[in-house]
Amino acid sequence: MARYRGPKQKIARRFKEPIFGPSKALERKPYPPGQHGRGRRRRESEYAVQLKEKQKAKYTYGLLERQFKNLFDKATRKRGVTGENLLKFLEARLDNTVFRMGFARTRRQARQLVSHRHIMVNDRVVNIPSYELSPDDVVEVRPKSKRLDIIQENVERSRHTFPWLEVDRENMKGKFLELPQREDIPENIDEQLIVELYSK
Repeated sequence: MARYRGPKQKIARRFKEPIFGPSKALERKPYPPGQHGRGRRRRESEYAVQLKEKQKAKYTYGLLERQFKNLFDKATRKRGVTGENLLKFLEARLDNTVFRMGFARTRRQARQLVSHRHIMVNDRVVNIPSYELSPDDVVEVRPKSKRLDIIQENVERSRHTFPWLEVDRENMKGKFLELPQREDIPENIDEQLIVELYSK
């Protein structure tokens, strides 16, 4: 299963955002990695800015280039604003939804829970992290897995709510109500820069 396995904190420092979750390294060293990280940075080109935004979105949602490009092509074919469509498709992924519902602490952990068959969609076990949810799909932790300490701790710790999700934390289940609106997605991503990059 292909995914990024390299150092997480270097990536977080490159974008100056905790895109893999809370980062002590980012607090200690709030500057880019490398020997020139503290030095004066030259002005980035337009292409560099656009590429950086695409890379940030890929790392945030845990996709590799081919997956991301396929999703972008799908967003282009759908009616509406391409950039917003892209973010909506990213949010509709099963691993992201498990993370948003609070069953996992990070998207990486959510991906692992899905891959290890701990998650059900509409009463059927689904072990594909990229599975695309549709409105009114019910996502829940498999009955056998509800006793897992890690999931129980995550559910107790989780306090975030999102308008496109309905979550029953006591029973460890929730419903994907609809594709989210752009203003409801909290990620700091400028999707227009990604559209401009792929339009070249």
